[in-house]
Amino acid sequence: MTVARLIFSLLLLSVSAVATALDFKSVGATPAVLYDAPSLKGNKLYIVPRGTPLEVVLTYGEWVKVRDISGDMAWTQAKGLTPKRSVLVKVANAKVRTDADDTSTVVFSADKGVILELLEPAANDWTKVRHRDGATGFIRNSDIWGI
Repeated sequence: MTVARLIFSLLLLSVSAVATALDFKSVGATPAVLYDAPSLKGNKLYIVPRGTPLEVVLTYGEWVKVRDISGDMAWTQAKGLTPKRSVLVKVANAKVRTDADDTSTVVFSADKGVILELLEPAANDWTKVRHRDGATGFIRNSDIWGI
């Protein structure tokens, strides 16, 4: 009986881990129109600039339901998103450093709302990013959205 409970517990843990995994994509080369329904006949809610990260919540044919940094959900065409990842700075004056360490040299500061290209997945509370001008460095995960 205890072996069965252990297997059941492990199964529940694996299912919950999958359920909490986030799937992010970025808006492609052109801004994306977000709609209230998965159809071009739906009401246009707003336009999202290129490069903006969006969390994919649901895929429905050629449409995806996405969540933005503010938590709002809407629909957009899947073809307008790219797997190339970016992150959005969510705090004022976020420091991007040479190494994943608070004592390392600051390469540049990024203001709230700046889009940065994701270079390496988050590890140890830091993510490696690149600014559009080419500068690269590490930023604290707590300062960005989209990972």
